[in-house]
Amino acid sequence: MTAAASASEPLSTPPPGTASAPARSRFVVPVLAFCGMVVAVMQTLVVPLLPHVPELTGASAGAAGWLVTVTLLTGAVFTPVLGRVGDMYGKRRVLLASLGVLTVGSVLCALSSDIGVLITGRALQGAALAVIPLGISIIRDELPAERVLPSIALMSSTLGIGAATGLPIAAVVMENFDWHTMFWASAALGLLDLLLVLAIVPESGVRAPGRFDVPGTLGLAVVLVGVLLAITQGSEWGWASAPTLGLLGASVVIGLLWGRYELRTPSPIMDLRVSGRPAVLLTNVAALLIGFSFYANSLVTAQLVQEPTSTGYGLGASLVVSGLCLLPGGLAMVALSPLSARISATYGPRTALALAAVVMTVGYVVRFFTSHSLWLIVAGATVVACGTAIAYSALPALVMRAVPVSETASANGLNTLMRSVGQAGCSAVVTAVLARVTFVAHGRTAPTLHAYLLIFLVAAGAALAALAATLMLPSDRPGRDAARGGERPGGTVTVSPPASAARGNA
Repeated sequence: MTAAASASEPLSTPPPGTASAPARSRFVVPVLAFCGMVVAVMQTLVVPLLPHVPELTGASAGAAGWLVTVTLLTGAVFTPVLGRVGDMYGKRRVLLASLGVLTVGSVLCALSSDIGVLITGRALQGAALAVIPLGISIIRDELPAERVLPSIALMSSTLGIGAATGLPIAAVVMENFDWHTMFWASAALGLLDLLLVLAIVPESGVRAPGRFDVPGTLGLAVVLVGVLLAITQGSEWGWASAPTLGLLGASVVIGLLWGRYELRTPSPIMDLRVSGRPAVLLTNVAALLIGFSFYANSLVTAQLVQEPTSTGYGLGASLVVSGLCLLPGGLAMVALSPLSARISATYGPRTALALAAVVMTVGYVVRFFTSHSLWLIVAGATVVACGTAIAYSALPALVMRAVPVSETASANGLNTLMRSVGQAGCSAVVTAVLARVTFVAHGRTAPTLHAYLLIFLVAAGAALAALAATLMLPSDRPGRDAARGGERPGGTVTVSPPASAARGNA
């Protein structure tokens, strides 16, 4: 059947994933998940490198810290924006552009030891974080109903899987190869992603009408950069300093003006009326708190086991061993994504998210009482990772249940943004606690064991707060979506032309 014929008879053409669909459709989810993994790895790739950046580049420790901060900033800004662009102009196109930006950023970092070039490259890598909500949206548009939830669970979990696996990969490279090697490897993976998407992933025919909101995009960028700069740099500048308070104050004022504009414009970059619905708002609050709780697990595990034995609690582990402590958690997240999807499908995503928050809390309780043994530290970190896997698969299902299909990418982009904001807040808290709760051991200033235990308590508190937000969501009613005409599990989905028709119309 030709593209023109399929476009004129959309309802007579079987949807992708059926027996008559191209065989390549079975590879759409693995390709998108692989793209998500590569992008997520970029978020933590340079963490083991940071202590060595001053000697490798001649930059200050403060400048080295921007290799992480700039990635967070660009990811936060571009994730909701590119999600909206994908909804309007084509998700596959924006996905390819994001992967292209990641590849260019990786090549820049691989070619230079100049801190300015490295920061620029890392900024480009961070902008590719939009790949994850775009992938979720493509899955919702292209797959039959029975494959949507498990596929989205895997795609969403890549954010945590990549963060957990990025540290050990980078540690192994740092120990055995030139540090530029990891950027050449990330460039090669980005190029492979581009080729796989071009060969396998179809363009969705679902579009959101309207014109691109340039003033709203600029306003959102200013607000996000102001807030995240204040959060990430507050411990260095001082929380009561003029720059920190000035940024927060300016962000609040500009945010209020931006919100007023967005409510009045016919095609906003972010639909605040949809985002303000209790089902969406509380899900995003839970995402922020889950992101905070999860990131504490990644940040402190490697540092805790690397602390010297002279501290009385440290294990003196090598960089590679400390990175490998997170690997079981990453593998557990991969294994749990089908189970978490089944929990969401059987009992509802609200129940799954509540269970995830409880599991994460239990994980931190284990960590609180078992911080002297390497294997028990790994066990506690893995329990937290298991809870994160369930949470990250339930969050997009909750979002899609509450938003129109034409806003899937932008709504999931906002949800991913909230996880990033939670991670930024966690990074600031961890940095402040480890820098202030210290003692001198054999002439070296180090965090006390109580500093790490305090972080575990705060992270457990964030998980409990996420549980409270989850319990305030509308109750799950399994099967209610299936009872409605023209809907799929996981959200409101209108009947749209199949992929072949979409490609014919594109």
